Amino acid sequence: MQRREFLVGAAMLAGTVARGRATDIPAPAPDKLQRITAFFENEVTAGRLPGAVILIQQHGKPIYFKMFGVRDVRTRLSMTPDTVFAIHSMTKPITSLAAMMLIDEGRLALADPVSKYIPSFAGTKVGLEVTKPDGSLALDLVPPIHPVTIRDLMRHTSGISYDYIGGKWVELAYKAANIFEGQFDNREFAERVAKLPLARQPGTLWRYGHSTDVLGSVIEIITKQTLYDALKQRVFDPLGMTNTKFVLTTSDELERMARPLPSDQILLDAEHERLAHPEWQSGGGGLLSTITDYQRFSQMLLNGGEFDGKRYLSPAAFKDMTTDQIGPGSGVARDYFYFPGDGFGYGYGLAVRTDPGNAKPPPPGSIGELKWDSGSGTYFGVDPRLDMVYVLMQQTQNERGRITPAFKELVYDTFPPDLRRP
Repeated sequence: MQRREFLVGAAMLAGTVARGRATDIPAPAPDKLQRITAFFENEVTAGRLPGAVILIQQHGKPIYFKMFGVRDVRTRLSMTPDTVFAIHSMTKPITSLAAMMLIDEGRLALADPVSKYIPSFAGTKVGLEVTKPDGSLALDLVPPIHPVTIRDLMRHTSGISYDYIGGKWVELAYKAANIFEGQFDNREFAERVAKLPLARQPGTLWRYGHSTDVLGSVIEIITKQTLYDALKQRVFDPLGMTNTKFVLTTSDELERMARPLPSDQILLDAEHERLAHPEWQSGGGGLLSTITDYQRFSQMLLNGGEFDGKRYLSPAAFKDMTTDQIGPGSGVARDYFYFPGDGFGYGYGLAVRTDPGNAKPPPPGSIGELKWDSGSGTYFGVDPRLDMVYVLMQQTQNERGRITPAFKELVYDTFPPDLRRP
Protein backbone atom coordinates (compact mmCIF):
# COMPACT_ATOMS: atom_id res chain seq x y z
CA MET A 1 0.00 0.00 0.00
CA GLN A 2 1.26 3.47 -0.75
CA ARG A 3 2.18 5.41 2.38
CA ARG A 4 0.03 8.38 1.32
CA GLU A 5 -3.06 6.18 1.03
CA PHE A 6 -2.50 4.63 4.44
CA LEU A 7 -2.03 8.01 6.11
CA VAL A 8 -5.21 9.37 4.53
CA GLY A 9 -7.11 6.32 5.70
CA ALA A 10 -5.60 6.42 9.17
CA ALA A 11 -6.67 10.05 9.53
CA MET A 12 -10.25 9.08 8.65
CA LEU A 13 -10.10 6.37 11.30
CA ALA A 14 -9.00 8.75 14.03
CA GLY A 15 -10.72 8.75 17.40
CA THR A 16 -11.63 5.07 17.46
CA VAL A 17 -9.29 3.73 20.13
CA ALA A 18 -11.18 1.68 22.70
CA ARG A 19 -10.12 2.46 26.25
CA GLY A 20 -9.58 -0.12 28.92
CA ARG A 21 -9.56 -3.11 26.57
CA ALA A 22 -7.20 -6.04 26.94
CA THR A 23 -4.18 -5.67 24.69
CA ASP A 24 -2.52 -9.04 25.34
CA ILE A 25 -4.10 -10.67 22.27
CA PRO A 26 -1.38 -11.10 19.64
CA ALA A 27 -1.58 -9.06 16.47
CA PRO A 28 -2.00 -10.83 13.13
CA ALA A 29 1.20 -12.17 11.59
CA PRO A 30 2.46 -9.75 8.89
CA ASP A 31 3.44 -12.55 6.48
CA LYS A 32 -0.07 -13.99 6.73
CA LEU A 33 -1.68 -10.61 6.20
CA GLN A 34 0.18 -10.65 2.91
CA ARG A 35 -1.94 -13.66 1.89
CA ILE A 36 -5.01 -11.40 1.99
CA THR A 37 -3.23 -8.98 -0.31
CA ALA A 38 -2.23 -11.77 -2.70
CA PHE A 39 -5.75 -13.20 -2.78
CA PHE A 40 -7.48 -9.93 -3.69
CA GLU A 41 -4.77 -8.86 -6.12
CA ASN A 42 -5.36 -12.14 -7.92
CA GLU A 43 -9.14 -11.61 -7.97
CA VAL A 44 -8.70 -8.20 -9.56
CA THR A 45 -6.01 -9.32 -12.02
CA ALA A 46 -8.14 -12.28 -13.10
CA GLY A 47 -11.06 -9.94 -13.84
CA ARG A 48 -13.41 -11.53 -11.32
CA LEU A 49 -13.60 -8.39 -9.19
CA PRO A 50 -13.29 -4.73 -10.19
CA GLY A 51 -11.84 -3.77 -6.82
CA ALA A 52 -12.19 -3.86 -3.05
CA VAL A 53 -11.27 -2.03 0.14
CA ILE A 54 -10.37 -3.99 3.28
CA LEU A 55 -9.85 -2.91 6.87
CA ILE A 56 -8.81 -4.96 9.89
CA GLN A 57 -8.74 -3.02 13.14
CA GLN A 58 -7.52 -4.31 16.50
CA HIS A 59 -7.46 -2.53 19.87
CA GLY A 60 -9.08 0.44 18.13
CA LYS A 61 -6.29 0.93 15.58
CA PRO A 62 -6.00 -0.12 11.93
CA ILE A 63 -3.52 -2.97 11.45
CA TYR A 64 -4.43 -3.68 7.82
CA PHE A 65 -5.97 -1.15 5.46
CA LYS A 66 -5.65 -1.85 1.76
CA MET A 67 -7.26 -0.82 -1.50
CA PHE A 68 -7.40 -3.05 -4.58
CA GLY A 69 -8.28 -2.38 -8.21
CA VAL A 70 -10.74 0.21 -9.42
CA ARG A 71 -14.11 1.46 -8.27
CA ASP A 72 -15.50 1.27 -11.82
CA VAL A 73 -14.00 -0.59 -14.79
CA ARG A 74 -15.46 2.04 -17.14
CA THR A 75 -13.63 4.99 -15.58
CA ARG A 76 -10.59 3.04 -14.24
CA LEU A 77 -10.55 5.31 -11.19
CA SER A 78 -8.69 3.64 -8.32
CA MET A 79 -10.30 2.51 -5.10
CA THR A 80 -9.78 5.03 -2.29
CA PRO A 81 -10.64 5.14 1.44
CA ASP A 82 -13.68 7.29 0.65
CA THR A 83 -15.09 5.13 -2.15
CA VAL A 84 -18.86 4.78 -1.71
CA PHE A 85 -20.47 1.32 -1.80
CA ALA A 86 -24.07 0.14 -1.93
CA ILE A 87 -24.12 -1.87 1.30
CA HIS A 88 -27.56 -3.45 0.78
CA SER A 89 -28.39 -5.63 3.83
CA MET A 90 -25.61 -4.13 5.95
CA THR A 91 -28.22 -1.38 6.31
CA LYS A 92 -30.19 -3.69 8.61
CA PRO A 93 -27.88 -3.51 11.66
CA ILE A 94 -27.94 0.31 11.49
CA THR A 95 -31.75 0.51 11.29
CA SER A 96 -32.00 -2.05 14.10
CA LEU A 97 -29.67 0.03 16.27
CA ALA A 98 -31.95 3.06 15.83
CA ALA A 99 -34.96 0.96 16.84
CA MET A 100 -33.10 -0.34 19.91
CA MET A 101 -32.30 3.25 20.87
CA LEU A 102 -36.02 4.05 20.79
CA ILE A 103 -36.70 0.97 22.93
CA ASP A 104 -34.00 2.14 25.35
CA GLU A 105 -35.79 5.50 25.58
CA GLY A 106 -39.17 3.88 26.28
CA ARG A 107 -40.71 5.14 23.03
CA LEU A 108 -41.00 1.67 21.49
CA ALA A 109 -41.42 -1.81 22.98
CA LEU A 110 -40.51 -5.22 21.61
CA ALA A 111 -43.95 -6.55 22.55
CA ASP A 112 -45.81 -3.77 20.71
CA PRO A 113 -47.95 -5.03 17.84
CA VAL A 114 -46.87 -3.44 14.57
CA SER A 115 -50.53 -2.44 14.08
CA LYS A 116 -50.10 0.06 16.92
CA TYR A 117 -48.06 2.13 14.48
CA ILE A 118 -49.29 0.83 11.11
CA PRO A 119 -53.00 -0.05 11.57
CA SER A 120 -53.17 -2.01 8.30
CA PHE A 121 -51.24 -4.84 9.98
CA ALA A 122 -54.29 -5.57 12.13
CA GLY A 123 -55.86 -7.23 9.09
CA THR A 124 -52.83 -9.27 7.97
CA LYS A 125 -53.47 -12.98 7.34
CA VAL A 126 -51.19 -16.01 7.11
CA GLY A 127 -50.97 -17.90 3.82
CA LEU A 128 -51.26 -21.68 3.82
CA GLU A 129 -50.75 -23.75 0.69
CA VAL A 130 -53.39 -26.50 0.57
CA THR A 131 -53.99 -29.39 -1.81
CA LYS A 132 -57.52 -29.54 -3.22
CA PRO A 133 -59.36 -32.87 -3.84
CA ASP A 134 -58.41 -32.74 -7.52
CA GLY A 135 -54.74 -32.46 -6.62
CA SER A 136 -54.36 -28.80 -7.51
CA LEU A 137 -52.84 -26.31 -5.08
CA ALA A 138 -54.64 -23.34 -3.59
CA LEU A 139 -53.80 -20.62 -1.07
CA ASP A 140 -55.83 -20.51 2.13
CA LEU A 141 -55.72 -17.46 4.39
CA VAL A 142 -55.97 -17.89 8.16
CA PRO A 143 -55.68 -15.46 11.09
CA PRO A 144 -52.29 -15.14 12.80
CA ILE A 145 -51.90 -16.88 16.15
CA HIS A 146 -50.72 -13.55 17.52
CA PRO A 147 -50.17 -10.14 15.95
CA VAL A 148 -46.86 -9.35 14.28
CA THR A 149 -44.79 -7.55 16.91
CA ILE A 150 -41.78 -5.25 16.87
CA ARG A 151 -39.77 -8.20 18.19
CA ASP A 152 -40.85 -10.21 15.16
CA LEU A 153 -39.66 -7.44 12.84
CA MET A 154 -36.32 -7.16 14.61
CA ARG A 155 -35.53 -10.87 14.67
CA HIS A 156 -37.06 -11.76 11.25
CA THR A 157 -39.86 -13.91 12.65
CA SER A 158 -42.70 -11.75 11.30
CA GLY A 159 -43.62 -14.05 8.42
CA ILE A 160 -42.77 -11.22 6.01
CA SER A 161 -40.64 -12.62 3.21
CA TYR A 162 -38.69 -11.59 0.15
CA ASP A 163 -40.22 -12.62 -3.15
CA TYR A 164 -37.34 -15.01 -3.89
CA ILE A 165 -37.46 -16.88 -0.56
CA GLY A 166 -39.87 -19.66 0.36
CA GLY A 167 -42.48 -21.61 -1.55
CA LYS A 168 -43.71 -20.90 -5.04
CA TRP A 169 -46.89 -19.29 -3.73
CA VAL A 170 -44.79 -16.70 -1.85
CA GLU A 171 -42.97 -15.75 -5.02
CA LEU A 172 -46.21 -15.52 -7.00
CA ALA A 173 -48.06 -13.54 -4.32
CA TYR A 174 -45.26 -10.99 -3.93
CA LYS A 175 -44.80 -10.54 -7.67
CA ALA A 176 -48.56 -10.21 -8.25
CA ALA A 177 -48.76 -7.47 -5.62
CA ASN A 178 -46.28 -5.25 -7.54
CA ILE A 179 -44.97 -3.81 -4.30
CA PHE A 180 -42.25 -1.91 -6.18
CA GLU A 181 -44.64 -0.34 -8.69
CA GLY A 182 -44.55 3.43 -9.20
CA GLN A 183 -43.34 5.86 -6.56
CA PHE A 184 -43.53 5.04 -2.86
CA ASP A 185 -41.98 6.01 0.44
CA ASN A 186 -41.50 3.93 3.59
CA ARG A 187 -45.05 4.40 4.82
CA GLU A 188 -46.57 3.40 1.48
CA PHE A 189 -44.24 0.41 1.21
CA ALA A 190 -45.27 -0.80 4.67
CA GLU A 191 -48.91 -0.48 3.64
CA ARG A 192 -48.24 -2.66 0.59
CA VAL A 193 -46.46 -5.29 2.67
CA ALA A 194 -49.33 -5.34 5.19
CA LYS A 195 -51.69 -6.45 2.41
CA LEU A 196 -49.56 -9.50 1.59
CA PRO A 197 -50.14 -12.86 3.28
CA LEU A 198 -47.52 -13.81 5.85
CA ALA A 199 -45.39 -16.76 4.79
CA ARG A 200 -45.59 -18.35 8.26
CA GLN A 201 -47.24 -17.77 11.60
CA PRO A 202 -45.52 -14.88 13.42
CA GLY A 203 -42.84 -15.93 15.87
CA THR A 204 -42.40 -19.45 14.50
CA LEU A 205 -39.77 -19.25 11.75
CA TRP A 206 -36.66 -17.18 11.00
CA ARG A 207 -37.35 -15.96 7.47
CA TYR A 208 -35.32 -13.25 5.76
CA GLY A 209 -37.45 -10.54 4.22
CA HIS A 210 -38.78 -6.99 4.32
CA SER A 211 -39.16 -6.91 8.12
CA THR A 212 -36.49 -4.24 8.58
CA ASP A 213 -38.08 -2.11 5.85
CA VAL A 214 -41.31 -2.10 7.87
CA LEU A 215 -39.26 -1.32 10.98
CA GLY A 216 -37.91 1.73 9.17
CA SER A 217 -41.47 2.96 8.69
CA VAL A 218 -42.18 2.47 12.41
CA ILE A 219 -39.09 4.57 13.24
CA GLU A 220 -40.41 7.34 10.98
CA ILE A 221 -43.81 7.30 12.64
CA ILE A 222 -42.37 7.48 16.16
CA THR A 223 -39.73 10.14 15.44
CA LYS A 224 -41.86 12.13 12.97
CA GLN A 225 -38.76 12.25 10.74
CA THR A 226 -37.73 10.55 7.54
CA LEU A 227 -35.66 7.46 8.23
CA TYR A 228 -32.55 9.22 6.93
CA ASP A 229 -33.07 12.21 9.21
CA ALA A 230 -33.67 9.92 12.18
CA LEU A 231 -30.52 7.91 11.43
CA LYS A 232 -28.50 11.05 10.73
CA GLN A 233 -29.49 12.63 14.05
CA ARG A 234 -29.07 9.53 16.18
CA VAL A 235 -26.32 7.52 14.47
CA PHE A 236 -24.52 9.11 11.54
CA ASP A 237 -23.70 12.58 12.88
CA PRO A 238 -22.67 11.44 16.40
CA LEU A 239 -20.52 8.60 14.98
CA GLY A 240 -18.98 10.80 12.30
CA MET A 241 -20.45 8.72 9.46
CA THR A 242 -20.43 11.66 7.06
CA ASN A 243 -20.61 9.61 3.85
CA THR A 244 -23.53 7.32 4.73
CA LYS A 245 -26.86 8.14 3.07
CA PHE A 246 -29.63 6.79 0.87
CA VAL A 247 -29.11 9.10 -2.11
CA LEU A 248 -25.97 10.61 -3.62
CA THR A 249 -26.45 14.21 -4.71
CA THR A 250 -23.11 15.74 -5.66
CA SER A 251 -20.81 15.05 -8.60
CA ASP A 252 -18.02 14.16 -6.17
CA GLU A 253 -20.18 11.53 -4.46
CA LEU A 254 -21.23 10.03 -7.77
CA GLU A 255 -17.62 9.86 -8.95
CA ARG A 256 -16.65 8.02 -5.75
CA MET A 257 -19.35 5.36 -6.22
CA ALA A 258 -18.14 1.79 -6.72
CA ARG A 259 -19.93 -0.20 -9.40
CA PRO A 260 -20.07 -3.93 -10.19
CA LEU A 261 -18.69 -5.54 -13.32
CA PRO A 262 -20.86 -5.19 -16.45
CA SER A 263 -21.51 -8.94 -16.24
CA ASP A 264 -23.00 -8.71 -12.72
CA GLN A 265 -26.58 -8.29 -13.92
CA ILE A 266 -28.30 -8.84 -10.57
CA LEU A 267 -26.41 -5.97 -8.98
CA LEU A 268 -26.87 -3.76 -12.02
CA ASP A 269 -30.61 -4.39 -11.84
CA ALA A 270 -30.56 -3.58 -8.12
CA GLU A 271 -28.74 -0.33 -8.84
CA HIS A 272 -31.33 0.54 -11.47
CA GLU A 273 -34.15 -0.06 -8.98
CA ARG A 274 -32.41 2.04 -6.33
CA LEU A 275 -31.97 4.96 -8.71
CA ALA A 276 -35.59 4.62 -9.88
CA HIS A 277 -36.88 5.00 -6.28
CA PRO A 278 -34.86 7.78 -4.61
CA GLU A 279 -37.85 8.53 -2.37
CA TRP A 280 -37.75 5.04 -0.80
CA GLN A 281 -35.35 4.99 2.15
CA SER A 282 -35.11 1.24 2.58
CA GLY A 283 -34.21 0.39 6.17
CA GLY A 284 -33.46 -3.14 5.05
CA GLY A 285 -31.09 -2.46 2.19
CA GLY A 286 -30.92 1.08 0.87
CA LEU A 287 -27.85 2.71 2.41
CA LEU A 288 -24.65 3.75 0.67
CA SER A 289 -21.51 4.01 2.80
CA THR A 290 -17.72 3.96 2.94
CA ILE A 291 -15.38 1.63 4.78
CA THR A 292 -14.22 4.47 7.03
CA ASP A 293 -17.82 5.18 8.03
CA TYR A 294 -18.77 1.57 8.62
CA GLN A 295 -15.72 0.83 10.75
CA ARG A 296 -16.94 3.50 13.18
CA PHE A 297 -20.27 1.74 13.48
CA SER A 298 -18.43 -1.59 13.88
CA GLN A 299 -16.10 -0.20 16.55
CA MET A 300 -19.09 1.13 18.47
CA LEU A 301 -20.46 -2.43 18.54
CA LEU A 302 -17.09 -3.79 19.67
CA ASN A 303 -17.07 -1.19 22.44
CA GLY A 304 -20.42 -2.51 23.71
CA GLY A 305 -22.55 0.34 22.38
CA GLU A 306 -20.17 3.24 23.07
CA PHE A 307 -17.88 5.33 20.87
CA ASP A 308 -15.68 8.34 21.64
CA GLY A 309 -17.33 8.88 25.00
CA LYS A 310 -20.93 8.74 23.73
CA ARG A 311 -23.15 5.81 24.68
CA TYR A 312 -25.65 4.72 22.03
CA LEU A 313 -27.28 1.87 23.95
CA SER A 314 -27.48 1.04 27.63
CA PRO A 315 -25.50 -2.09 28.58
CA ALA A 316 -28.76 -3.99 29.07
CA ALA A 317 -30.14 -2.98 25.66
CA PHE A 318 -26.83 -3.77 23.96
CA LYS A 319 -26.75 -7.21 25.56
CA ASP A 320 -30.32 -7.84 24.39
CA MET A 321 -29.48 -6.78 20.84
CA THR A 322 -26.41 -9.03 20.66
CA THR A 323 -27.91 -12.12 22.33
CA ASP A 324 -29.32 -14.98 20.23
CA GLN A 325 -33.10 -14.52 20.07
CA ILE A 326 -33.94 -17.54 17.92
CA GLY A 327 -32.11 -20.33 19.72
CA PRO A 328 -33.35 -23.22 21.90
CA GLY A 329 -36.44 -22.33 23.87
CA SER A 330 -37.40 -19.46 21.57
CA GLY A 331 -39.93 -21.52 19.62
CA VAL A 332 -38.35 -20.35 16.38
CA ALA A 333 -37.54 -22.86 13.64
CA ARG A 334 -34.91 -22.39 10.95
CA ASP A 335 -35.73 -23.21 7.37
CA TYR A 336 -33.61 -23.87 4.30
CA PHE A 337 -33.05 -20.15 3.85
CA TYR A 338 -31.33 -19.71 7.20
CA PHE A 339 -28.80 -16.98 6.49
CA PRO A 340 -26.91 -16.32 9.77
CA GLY A 341 -24.74 -19.36 9.10
CA ASP A 342 -23.25 -22.43 10.71
CA GLY A 343 -22.79 -21.87 14.45
CA PHE A 344 -24.74 -18.58 14.46
CA GLY A 345 -27.96 -17.40 15.97
CA TYR A 346 -29.57 -14.00 15.46
CA GLY A 347 -30.06 -11.11 17.85
CA TYR A 348 -31.84 -7.92 16.87
CA GLY A 349 -30.32 -7.01 13.51
CA LEU A 350 -27.10 -9.00 13.86
CA ALA A 351 -25.90 -12.58 13.60
CA VAL A 352 -24.23 -13.75 16.81
CA ARG A 353 -21.93 -16.79 17.13
CA THR A 354 -23.33 -19.21 19.69
CA ASP A 355 -21.40 -22.44 19.08
CA PRO A 356 -18.70 -23.98 16.86
CA GLY A 357 -21.26 -25.23 14.34
CA ASN A 358 -21.57 -28.51 12.47
CA ALA A 359 -18.68 -28.27 10.03
CA LYS A 360 -15.45 -30.17 10.69
CA PRO A 361 -13.31 -28.20 11.30
CA PRO A 362 -15.64 -25.47 12.56
CA PRO A 363 -15.88 -22.25 10.56
CA PRO A 364 -13.31 -19.67 11.70
CA GLY A 365 -14.24 -17.14 14.37
CA SER A 366 -15.11 -16.83 18.04
CA ILE A 367 -18.08 -17.48 20.29
CA GLY A 368 -19.83 -14.13 20.71
CA GLU A 369 -18.67 -12.63 17.42
CA LEU A 370 -21.14 -10.45 15.56
CA LYS A 371 -21.46 -10.17 11.81
CA TRP A 372 -23.58 -9.41 8.78
CA ASP A 373 -23.10 -9.23 5.04
CA SER A 374 -25.05 -8.21 1.95
CA GLY A 375 -26.08 -9.22 -1.52
CA SER A 376 -23.58 -6.73 -2.94
CA GLY A 377 -20.66 -8.56 -1.32
CA THR A 378 -20.00 -6.16 1.57
CA TYR A 379 -19.22 -7.88 4.88
CA PHE A 380 -18.22 -7.01 8.43
CA GLY A 381 -17.38 -8.83 11.62
CA VAL A 382 -16.89 -7.84 15.26
CA ASP A 383 -14.83 -10.19 17.44
CA PRO A 384 -14.69 -9.27 21.17
CA ARG A 385 -12.30 -12.13 22.00
CA LEU A 386 -9.67 -10.74 19.60
CA ASP A 387 -10.71 -7.09 20.20
CA MET A 388 -11.05 -6.82 16.42
CA VAL A 389 -13.32 -5.54 13.69
CA TYR A 390 -12.89 -6.31 10.02
CA VAL A 391 -14.75 -4.85 7.05
CA LEU A 392 -14.76 -5.85 3.39
CA MET A 393 -16.22 -3.47 0.83
CA GLN A 394 -16.75 -4.79 -2.70
CA GLN A 395 -19.52 -4.85 -5.30
CA THR A 396 -20.09 -8.36 -6.55
CA GLN A 397 -23.08 -10.62 -6.41
CA ASN A 398 -21.60 -13.20 -8.77
CA GLU A 399 -18.52 -13.90 -6.65
CA ARG A 400 -19.55 -13.00 -3.10
CA GLY A 401 -20.47 -16.56 -2.13
CA ARG A 402 -16.88 -17.60 -2.80
CA ILE A 403 -14.94 -14.48 -1.82
CA THR A 404 -16.61 -13.68 1.52
CA PRO A 405 -15.89 -17.00 3.30
CA ALA A 406 -12.38 -17.05 1.79
CA PHE A 407 -11.78 -13.56 3.18
CA LYS A 408 -12.90 -14.54 6.67
CA GLU A 409 -10.71 -17.65 6.59
CA LEU A 410 -7.73 -15.52 5.56
CA VAL A 411 -8.38 -13.02 8.38
CA TYR A 412 -8.44 -15.69 11.07
CA ASP A 413 -5.50 -17.58 9.59
CA THR A 414 -3.34 -14.59 10.55
CA PHE A 415 -3.73 -15.56 14.23
CA PRO A 416 -2.22 -18.49 16.18
CA PRO A 417 -4.13 -21.80 15.78
CA ASP A 418 -5.79 -21.61 19.22
CA LEU A 419 -7.39 -18.26 18.32
CA ARG A 420 -8.62 -19.12 14.82
CA ARG A 421 -11.71 -21.13 15.73
CA PRO A 422 -14.17 -21.38 18.62
